[in-house]
Amino acid sequence: MRLGSGEGDDGGEGGGPGTGIVTKTRPKTKRPALYKVLLLNDDYTPMEFVILVLERFFNKGREEATRIMLHVHQNGVGMCGVYTYEVAETKVTHVMDFARKHQHPLQCVMEKE
Repeated sequence: MRLGSGEGDDGGEGGGPGTGIVTKTRPKTKRPALYKVLLLNDDYTPMEFVILVLERFFNKGREEATRIMLHVHQNGVGMCGVYTYEVAETKVTHVMDFARKHQHPLQCVMEKE
């Protein structure tokens, strides 16, 4: 048997039927948009309640919660964290429900980063 005789050969160059390289293109995953969760200052919600909210819903330590609360008090608004849309929306809802349950007018909003 001779190799390359042309018989039973796929034609040599360029490959024949059934040969080639399969490439799979991966779609690039886009990072999700992020949203800032903000607390708004009011003249009625006690500072201690705001600290409790920051500790409970945003996992802040006492010191950081106090710092954020003072920032909200002095500047009118303060950031609690940055999250994906669904997480931010859930946090805003939980904070607002908790504030209403305790009869405080505390406002929590989300804003695209």
